[in-house]
Amino acid sequence: MVSISVFMLQVAAQTKADKNAAAMSFEVTSHDFGNIKYADSAFWLFKYKNTGKEPLTISTAQASCGCTTPIWTREPVKKGKYGIIKVQYNTQIVGAFQKTVTVRSNAANSPIVLTIKGVVKPKEEQSKTY
Repeated sequence: MVSISVFMLQVAAQTKADKNAAAMSFEVTSHDFGNIKYADSAFWLFKYKNTGKEPLTISTAQASCGCTTPIWTREPVKKGKYGIIKVQYNTQIVGAFQKTVTVRSNAANSPIVLTIKGVVKPKEEQSKTY
């Protein structure tokens, strides 16, 4: 009986904490670049809003590989305000790609996975398709 009471107290405390926690809401969680020229710039800005009550802090945004680089808002994002995660892909790697960035934060709905995809065309195909 004692362990059930302790569990109930932990659940109640967690529920209360979740109601006050930060929450991360993205406009979109994926982006398709389509065809990209070799060595051209390819980045996307994922915009998010803190829809929770507490300030939102991203602890890490980890790419699925070294060819993808995330840069994010480092300061805490206050309730109702916006932040950005810039995701850049290395377009010197030819071919189709689909990469993810896992965003971990103090938000109740953490982690969130962002996805980018596209096709980097070889140099010789650029004059034919563009």
